[in-house]
Amino acid sequence: MTTLEILAAAKAAAPALSGVSPEKKNEALLAMADALLKHTEDILAANAQDVEAARGSISDVMIDRLTLTDARIRDMAQGIREVAALPDPVGRVIRRVERPNGLVIDRIGVAMGVIAIIYESRPNVTSDAAVLAVKAGSACVLRGGKEAFRSASAIVAAMQEGLAESGLPAELVQLVQDTSRQSASELMTAVGYVDLLIPRGGAGLIRAVTENAKVPCIKTGTGICHIFVDGSADLEKAVNIIENAKTSRPSVCNAEEVCLVHRDVADKFLPMLKKRLVDDRTTAGKTPVELRLDQRAAEIIPGTPAGEKDFDTEFLDYILAVGVVDSVSDAVTHIAKHSTGHSDAILTGDPASADAFVSCVDSAAIYVNASTRFTDGGEFGLGCEMGISTQKLHARGPMGLEELTTYKYVIRGDGQIR
Repeated sequence: MTTLEILAAAKAAAPALSGVSPEKKNEALLAMADALLKHTEDILAANAQDVEAARGSISDVMIDRLTLTDARIRDMAQGIREVAALPDPVGRVIRRVERPNGLVIDRIGVAMGVIAIIYESRPNVTSDAAVLAVKAGSACVLRGGKEAFRSASAIVAAMQEGLAESGLPAELVQLVQDTSRQSASELMTAVGYVDLLIPRGGAGLIRAVTENAKVPCIKTGTGICHIFVDGSADLEKAVNIIENAKTSRPSVCNAEEVCLVHRDVADKFLPMLKKRLVDDRTTAGKTPVELRLDQRAAEIIPGTPAGEKDFDTEFLDYILAVGVVDSVSDAVTHIAKHSTGHSDAILTGDPASADAFVSCVDSAAIYVNASTRFTDGGEFGLGCEMGISTQKLHARGPMGLEELTTYKYVIRGDGQIR
C-alpha cells in the first residue's frame, strides 16, 4: 500500500473506536499484548536481521537501542497492560460549569482521529505509540526508521492480529511501508488525513518536521539534560545519581549530557566523578565515559578539553560535558543558554537552592536530588509514552493518554435564549 492509501484506511477505520466502550478498548489492548508475547520468536527473528544489517553503520549504543530481547518484549507487553489499566480519557468530563441562566457546560475529552508518528530506530516505540493511540480513541499510522523496519513490521503484524481477534479493524494500527524521506514528507503534508503528527527521534528529524509540517505537530525531545551539583550536595549520592543518569542507557533522550559543579565542591567532587565514570568503569571492563572539560574543570582533573559545541550537543553516547560554575544563579544561566528544555536537575542539601532552581529553570521536567532518567511515561504513572514534549502548547513532558486527546464543549439547556 502507498502512504496515502494507508492514511485513507486509517481515516476510514478511526470511527470504529468512537462508539466503543472502555471495556472493549481494554479487551483489544490486552489482546494486542498477548499477541506480542505469542509472536516473540517472530519479532526476535526480524529484529536479529535488523541488528545484523545495522552493524558497522551505527554506534554500539545505538545498536543497543535497536536490539530487542525476550525481556524487552515482555516489558512492551506489560506497558500495554498498564495502559489498559488506566482510566479512559475519552468521554471524561474535564470541567463542568453551571451558569446562572441554567446552562450546564461540560468540557469533554474526545479523540484526535488519526495520529501519525515518525520515529527512528527504537522498536518499542512501535507498540507504545500504537496502544496509546488506540486507548485514546485514535487510529495510529507509524513511520519507523529503515534500521528497525523488519522489527516494526513484525510488531505491527502481531498487534493487528490482536485487534482483529477483539473485533476491531486491523487498520487502526498501520506501518508505512516506504522508509524514504518521501513518506515522511507525505505525512507532514497529509492535510485532511492526519490530525496530529509526532516526531520522535534526533534533532535533525524533529527540526525537519517542525519546519515543514502542514498538519498539527508536537515537538518532542532532543535532550541536552543537565545535572548541577550544588555546594551543599551529598557528594556520594551525587556521584551515584550521575552514574545512573549518564551510563544506565546513554542513547536515550533523558540521559545526562552536561554536569555542572559548584566551585566550592569542585576540587573534591570532580576526582570522585572521574574515578567512578572513567577509572572504575575501565577496571571493570566497561566503556569509560569521556569527560569533556571546561577550563576550570580541566585544572582539577584530566580529560578532553571541551570544544565550542560540546555544551550544546546531545551525545547519546558515553560522553559527558563538565563545567564549574560559581553559584546556583550561574548554573541557571548556563542551563537557560544551553538546555533544550527536556530534563534538568539540581543535587543539593539546601532547600533555598532547590527552590531557586525549580523556579528559574524552564524545562519540561525539573529534578531535585534524583536522576533525569526518570523522565518517562512509565515512571510517571502514564503506562508508557508517545514521546517527551519539549514545547509548551498543548502538551509538555511525557505524553500519555490525556495529551493524545483533545476536547469539545457540550452545553445542555432547557429552552434558554440569549
